[in-house]
Amino acid sequence: MPTEGNRRPGDSQNDLSGSSRDVVQAGSVTGGIHFHHVAASGPSGPVPRQLPADVNTFVNRSDELGQLNAVLADRNGGRVVVSVHVVAGTAGAGKTGLVLHWAHQVKDQFPDGQLFVNLRGYDPGEPVTAAQALRRFLRALGVAPAEVPQDVDDAAAMYRSLIADRRVLILLDNAATVSQVRLLLPGGGDSLVVVTSRSRLAGLSVRDGAQRITLGTLPEPEAVALLRAVTRGYRPEDDGDKLAELARLCARLPLALRIAAERAASHPHMQLDDLISDLRDESALWDALSTGIDDEAEAIRSVFTWSYRALPTHSARLFRLLGLHPGAAFSLPAAAALGESTPSRTRQLLDDLVGAHLLEQTAPDRFQFHDLLRAYATDLAQSEEPSDQRQAARRRVLSWYLHTADAAQTWLYPSEDHLPLPGPLPEVTPLVFTDYNAAVDWSEREQGNFLPAVRDAARNGMDETAWQLATILWFARPASSSERDWLELGRIGLEAATRREDQRAQTRLLINTGIAHRALNNFSEGLDALERAVALARSSQSRFDEAQALNLMGLIHLRQRELDLADAHFGQAMSVFRDLGNGQRTATALSNIASTRLSAGRLPEAASVIDEALAAHRALANRGGEGNLLRIAAALRLEEGDTDAARRSIDEALDIALALRDHTREGFWLLTLGDIQRTAAQHGDALTSYQRSAMLHRRLGDRSREALAWRGTGQTYAAMDRHGEATTFHRQAAAVHRDLGDTWQLALELDHLAAAVHPEDPETARGHWIEALTHLTPYTDPRATSIRSRIEALLTRAAG
Repeated sequence: MPTEGNRRPGDSQNDLSGSSRDVVQAGSVTGGIHFHHVAASGPSGPVPRQLPADVNTFVNRSDELGQLNAVLADRNGGRVVVSVHVVAGTAGAGKTGLVLHWAHQVKDQFPDGQLFVNLRGYDPGEPVTAAQALRRFLRALGVAPAEVPQDVDDAAAMYRSLIADRRVLILLDNAATVSQVRLLLPGGGDSLVVVTSRSRLAGLSVRDGAQRITLGTLPEPEAVALLRAVTRGYRPEDDGDKLAELARLCARLPLALRIAAERAASHPHMQLDDLISDLRDESALWDALSTGIDDEAEAIRSVFTWSYRALPTHSARLFRLLGLHPGAAFSLPAAAALGESTPSRTRQLLDDLVGAHLLEQTAPDRFQFHDLLRAYATDLAQSEEPSDQRQAARRRVLSWYLHTADAAQTWLYPSEDHLPLPGPLPEVTPLVFTDYNAAVDWSEREQGNFLPAVRDAARNGMDETAWQLATILWFARPASSSERDWLELGRIGLEAATRREDQRAQTRLLINTGIAHRALNNFSEGLDALERAVALARSSQSRFDEAQALNLMGLIHLRQRELDLADAHFGQAMSVFRDLGNGQRTATALSNIASTRLSAGRLPEAASVIDEALAAHRALANRGGEGNLLRIAAALRLEEGDTDAARRSIDEALDIALALRDHTREGFWLLTLGDIQRTAAQHGDALTSYQRSAMLHRRLGDRSREALAWRGTGQTYAAMDRHGEATTFHRQAAAVHRDLGDTWQLALELDHLAAAVHPEDPETARGHWIEALTHLTPYTDPRATSIRSRIEALLTRAAG
């Protein structure tokens, strides 16, 4: 289950003390740094096998297959000749079919796996972004969802690092622009990328050395061979000249040819002359209606219409209505909601569409359109469905998403209050989940439809549904998603709630927006959203929402080391939560107060609330909150000089992190364990703890905390009189804090760096201490004052 340490939406009320979500490019910061006591190692990861099924009855394209084979060197494990290849061609030319057929033939030459993504660059909806594709690939390569970096450049760096020493085949289907592709390219090595596109993607050739195959229409003999291959066994042998005429009417494009062949195969007793006559009539109509449309587009439209009009009435209506689904891929239950039918009846209709080659089945209960067919279905819905019927279908499918997401929240966030909702529409049967994994599976499958669904509601005048969906999807999105992904949903939902003048809805969405911005280190944007939330909550007298927003503002102030402001906001929030009788939120605010006071160096004041907060979390069986308090208690006891008590607390905290399988908590709390071990002169153990912490934070994409692990390592080496190694680690850590603009941590690091270099180079040490003082100037809390006084005394003695 998600917990506070995973930074999931409902858990961000509890601070883990100043994390940064900035991400390091794997291998780019550590340079020559090595941990000597524990060898850095990582799992090789799973071998992804993401290729969709090979195309049935693939024929022809032998020249193009030969060109693709030429991309590979010898079959004895040699390097690939070209690392990027583009297969370009007109819509419906069979680019995907060709590449998949070839990939299945050569997949054994890529023993480390095959990655595949449909980028949907030409789909009527939104294309898949490079960031979304990166997250999918990283998960397929074994990166846990919570460990995928938020920043797209850092995710790309992690991806390149993971495949640098692997031989992987990477298929990027339906790319519209170079920007969809470039971040998905390996940095080097033996992997091969094959891209399909209607565009030439010239930028890949110029900058990345990509080679190109241009796929045209099939030569007439090959087009006839494809028709024969699909109809073989279903019809008597058709006349070659007549098949050539049918191929010409299909513009010799594989997509149109397959649809035509499927219809011919499904009518084995119908004369081919009659089929050709029908299609010729359809083509003549489109010739008359079209103005400036290329021949291939006219032919494809003709074939689509010819096949569509042969469908049974109910199948044809479902095909039209599916054009109104927000996304290109959908499930059987969503289709049933759209079509106002039972799942069993809908399955029969979907089978008709799959059999007619108008729809593709990708899993037992999951389907998708070719982008051309989706555009065609959408046009049919606009032209043949009355506007009230279109709107009713949209309402049904969005009601299904709304209530199914609400059911997922029950498992994903059982402690969070549900949004009051009207019941689902009478024709809609939302899913019910039997366990946590089932809810997560649904969320992961459907996440690509979440933003399109919210956008569709807002565009079609369903503002209430739009803000409700945006609100519930905050709690129903998968752990693999980023807060960045939700922000656009939140923006659309907030605009919809504002149009409805619903203050409570606006407040909810602003609070979630504040949480998202804080997780992304967008502190000014986060504070702005939360200040607006406080104002709205006070206006509507929603004290709980007011307290939530105040607590979150405190977390942002704590991250920026505005400690008095943080303490004040936490105190206000705690007072309201306590008045409302909300024990869990009260305990959370107490924890944040303890963390703030410890950070300020106000140890007695921190101690005064730790025991109360710890008891509250234990009474509520809040294991994550309990572990966080134990970590704070351990740090406090260490500062008080009681290393034994500190060790007992941190061991108990880490047991909780391991039981929760929570790497975020484990990585952070290991820093405290390392500090305790270093203080106890257990230097080897301390280095081990810091090394694992650094490794976990590298995988989590948290540069700030990774640098804190380097700091601990540097301090440990200094305690061992290995000042050269200490200097190396402190310099790297200082560079990260400087890059992140964290002046407090930079000042601390410069202090440690000065101490490490002082034995060999006192003048350089003096420079570091002087700079540290300039960074400490804004801070007036007791800890900052104490550090400043100590450094000033050191400089005075050095001058004397």
